Amino acid sequence: MNTTDTPVTVIGLGLMGQALAGAFLRAGHPTTVWNRTTSKADALVAAGARLAPTVGDALEAGSLTIICVTDYQAVRELFGASDVGLDGTTLVNLTSGDSAQARETARWAGQRGARYLDGAIMAVPPAIGTAEAVILHSGSEADFEAHKSTLDALGTVTYLGADHGLASLYDVAGLAMMWSVLNAWLQGTALLRTAGVDAATYAPFAQRIAAGVAEWLPGYARQIDSGSFPAEVSALETDARAMAHLIEESEAVGVNAELPKLIKAMADRSIAAGHGGEQYPVLIEEFGKPSGD
Repeated sequence: MNTTDTPVTVIGLGLMGQALAGAFLRAGHPTTVWNRTTSKADALVAAGARLAPTVGDALEAGSLTIICVTDYQAVRELFGASDVGLDGTTLVNLTSGDSAQARETARWAGQRGARYLDGAIMAVPPAIGTAEAVILHSGSEADFEAHKSTLDALGTVTYLGADHGLASLYDVAGLAMMWSVLNAWLQGTALLRTAGVDAATYAPFAQRIAAGVAEWLPGYARQIDSGSFPAEVSALETDARAMAHLIEESEAVGVNAELPKLIKAMADRSIAAGHGGEQYPVLIEEFGKPSGD
């Protein structure tokens, strides 16, 4: 079937669910929707969607069902009713959760005869349906490939692997990157504001620094994967001295120093373990430990 022939069901019509259903409609898919609060479907019905009276009816209407609800417990509650048949259905769960929940839900759905892909949406609702919307998927590659042309209506869809937990893990890893970059920028902005430099003036410089650091990642990744951290650019003990300077400067001008102190504490532990002469990615050993160890 081509893209516009494939019937799709969307269950869950919060802001994101409405955006998902809208993208399918714009791509020409026959689209069925369901939500506990039926009024949330009004605009979609006006645009051509069909409102299913029950979850079971919604599942029967489409060859592919997209789920976007509050949490994984809500998924189980919706599809666990005795009158809801999952046998032969393909579920793509774009509900936010953790990797353990994704794997357990995949097992639960499989036991009920469903094909199951887990997913994560790396976008805000207005971006859905554009190339800027990155949608991550994990689970059976055959199931992903069977529906990729349909899922393409949502944005840039990416297959990560057979482990159903990968989409959730990539999601939180992406959040770690996002917040770390933003927090570093806020630290620098707070420092420069003490000298009368505003955030807009600092932002282009910060962008260049962030882009430059991003260029290091492939080389640093090779060190992590090989388990060898030769100090090609700078040794960790040198970086730790720079961290101390950042802490001292922050405290001297009255700026919060908790974040750099946290990172320096990790560096100090690594140096104490004998890694001071190695390159910065050796800190992966500290990041890989449970908190408090």
